[in-house]
Amino acid sequence: MRPEILNPLFAEVTALKGIGPGLAKPLERLGLARAVDVAFHLPTGFIDREPRDELDMADAGRVIAIILTPVSYRMGGSARAPARVQAVDAAGNHVTLVFFGGNSGWAKKLLPIGEPRWVSGKLEQYGQDLQMVHPDHVLPPDEAALPGREAVYPCSEGITSRRLAALAVQAIERAPDLPEWIEPSLKAQQEWPGWREALARIHADPADAKARARLAYDEIFANQLALMLVRGEARARRGRALKGDGRLRDALRLPYSPTGAQARTIREIEGDMAQVQPMLRLLQGDVGSGKTLVAAMALLIAAEAGAQGALLAPTEILARQHFDTLSRLFEPLGVRVAILTGRDKGRVREATLMGLASGEIDVLIGTHAIFQQGVAYRDLGLVVVDEQHRFGVAERLMLQSKAQVPPHLLVMTATPIPRTLQLASHGEMDVSRLDEMPPGREPVETSVIAEDRLAEIVEALGRHLASGKQAYWVCPLVEESEKIDLAAAEERAGQLAARFGDAVGLVHGRMKPVEKDAVMARFAGGELGVLVATTVIEVGVDVPNATLIVIEHADRFGLAQLHQLRGRVGRGGGRSICLLLRGKGLSETSRARLALMRETNDGFRIAEEDLRLRGAGELLGTRQSGEMQFRLATPEMLTQLIPAANSDARLLIDRDGGLKGDRGQAARTALYLFERDAAVGLLRSG
Repeated sequence: MRPEILNPLFAEVTALKGIGPGLAKPLERLGLARAVDVAFHLPTGFIDREPRDELDMADAGRVIAIILTPVSYRMGGSARAPARVQAVDAAGNHVTLVFFGGNSGWAKKLLPIGEPRWVSGKLEQYGQDLQMVHPDHVLPPDEAALPGREAVYPCSEGITSRRLAALAVQAIERAPDLPEWIEPSLKAQQEWPGWREALARIHADPADAKARARLAYDEIFANQLALMLVRGEARARRGRALKGDGRLRDALRLPYSPTGAQARTIREIEGDMAQVQPMLRLLQGDVGSGKTLVAAMALLIAAEAGAQGALLAPTEILARQHFDTLSRLFEPLGVRVAILTGRDKGRVREATLMGLASGEIDVLIGTHAIFQQGVAYRDLGLVVVDEQHRFGVAERLMLQSKAQVPPHLLVMTATPIPRTLQLASHGEMDVSRLDEMPPGREPVETSVIAEDRLAEIVEALGRHLASGKQAYWVCPLVEESEKIDLAAAEERAGQLAARFGDAVGLVHGRMKPVEKDAVMARFAGGELGVLVATTVIEVGVDVPNATLIVIEHADRFGLAQLHQLRGRVGRGGGRSICLLLRGKGLSETSRARLALMRETNDGFRIAEEDLRLRGAGELLGTRQSGEMQFRLATPEMLTQLIPAANSDARLLIDRDGGLKGDRGQAARTALYLFERDAAVGLLRSG
């Protein structure tokens, strides 16, 4: 149970004054459902309002605050024409205040002739005159606060930064004073304020580096502590040793020999599974490095030991892909494989569930349907999770609860994670890396092309399709706007369909999973020549005949995301091409990113560079889900603060009595405050 002291902060956002249905919608779009979400919605910048007694041309371009007296109105003749208010300062200097929107009555009410008003906004030069378009503040002098620093918040349509600032004040009022969880000498050394003081300070002054670092540290510390508790609990639990005798693996006929990295990783997994403590291992491997073979070997070890295995995939199409691959490998060995997804109903589903409960099925592959109620295993010994970043800890724990004793767990990701961030995301796991490619897999040729050469690219696409090959066309990523993403994809699909007819298909994030899978299946089956997509194709689909990928506005994507997208091609041997279309006026960072993509196909090098080059943007170039969300800590702060947070959390557990001592009780509150409690099933008992 969450400590009662935090309840006011975790109240619904509608508990804040002035929030009706009209404001709830824009707040929902920003993900602000509770008071704590508003408190943690930190300002990203600030405006300094400079107080002035007189207007001065030298201030053009600055945000100023000044007392002005309106002297005349010039209202537009049409509804679209702006309303203009002529005003003077104390020395008689003139400025025009401009209001668009056609509501002249509103401008007159705001600025009555002859009555001084405190006005603040950006001063601009217009020809030889000064003007201020839509001042931010117009108030009677006695109501105006002294100008100073004003926080700027990330907004959505229907809510202003100023309104968010007012709501933040209310949310902070609900924040309690909490006992200190940071090790005292560390706090003193860094000169950090207390938690609540830091929260109030950052909203008052977004440039307060000490307050920002303190809040980021708190979130990282809670994350590290949660992962350590999970790891400690996993190490303390007794599962069962699964020792394979090698008969199934020896009988497996592979068309190639495993790489050195695959052989090393399989030995690590075999060693883990032979222990009574449940395995908790992360397998990182670039696209095409052979993770599926490693997973297959782990599942065979479980089958040799008489236990069942389950493989969890994020999408139905990926689950079916794994099912096809593993069925081909396992059937000659007499290992029975089944699939279960949300689409399976009626008799087929019943037969699968019965086979699972009786032990007839050795390996079950599927989407999250495989850990829902009603799915019972006779003897689940190994769980393999593909594309780890799509699942949170809670889902992993649900699947593990299907076993009589804790099963061994292998999670795989094709998103190489910088070493510096491994602690943040997978601190509770042992890590294996597949850092070499199977022989015969050629690197994808990558070119960067200006987008004004689009007509040439469409011509080249025509030649590519005529040779019997397929292609992906990825539409630009528009930050935080699925609607615009979708419009761009639909428009491009329409243009390509006008040229190539029925050979063009479209997938995007707003389609129902069944519709998306149907289009993907038509592409995989060769019915479609071109798949136009938003970034939904990042994970999954294996179409060896697709040997060209065009990525529009490549400069808008993170490096890791570009690398993932490029990994959709080059899966069938032979030559594959990735064309990165760039816009005009590239930033230095974008230029460096695209140059690196052209230079290397090494995902681990790309991941490290991505972290170095990227600003405070997305964490791994992909939107993370589950327990990996950081709201207060930017990637730069993660890299700076993780070592200290990791040491501090270890100190708490090893020296300060874990969660039982005074600091431990405070840290327990921090786990709930930063919502890392989902990862800690043992909190209730500990």
